[in-house]
Amino acid sequence: MTQPNLIRIGVMGTHSTGKTLLMRRIEMELRSRDIPVARTGGLGRRAACVPLPKMQHHTVESTRWVLARGIADEVAASASLDTTAPTRVVLADRACWDALAYHRAAVEWRGQPIARTDREALHRLAAANTPYGLLLATILDPDVPVRPKHDYDDRYRRLVEKHTHALLREEHLPHTRVTSNDGNQAHAIELALRLCCTEAPV
Repeated sequence: MTQPNLIRIGVMGTHSTGKTLLMRRIEMELRSRDIPVARTGGLGRRAACVPLPKMQHHTVESTRWVLARGIADEVAASASLDTTAPTRVVLADRACWDALAYHRAAVEWRGQPIARTDREALHRLAAANTPYGLLLATILDPDVPVRPKHDYDDRYRRLVEKHTHALLREEHLPHTRVTSNDGNQAHAIELALRLCCTEAPV
């Protein structure tokens, strides 16, 4: 059930495109305005601790875990905030649709199609989550180097980029594309602030 004073902002996109940093910046701006906010994240790290396969090795089971855990994290985050506040904000560092894009990319990377029933079940799980008030989608900039500590498969990273934006189009999900450009990043933050401050009763 949608809660009237709860705003949910999600971000999705391929790895190392600034999703977490963007969410941290939005969180910091909201907190400076005394708006209660909770941020989810760390799903990849937690999946590895289970342990479950990641990245190009994602399976139906690991994707189902990430989807279910991500949705549960968002519910828990909203419950942790003061319900008497005029506006509460949950920042989903990896919106639920993100897991579906990663899985589709893994399927293409391995060249091993999955059963239609599994594909439809994962889609239903992602679609069951409450829509985001603002959905941000980062764009892969090939000129921005990946941090040295990460040994990513470049082909898989680009496949995630392709499937992320294909999924957004297929599902007709309203979203804002976010590049690595400083001005574009500032615009995304401004959109988030405008939404949260506008939604707060005067």
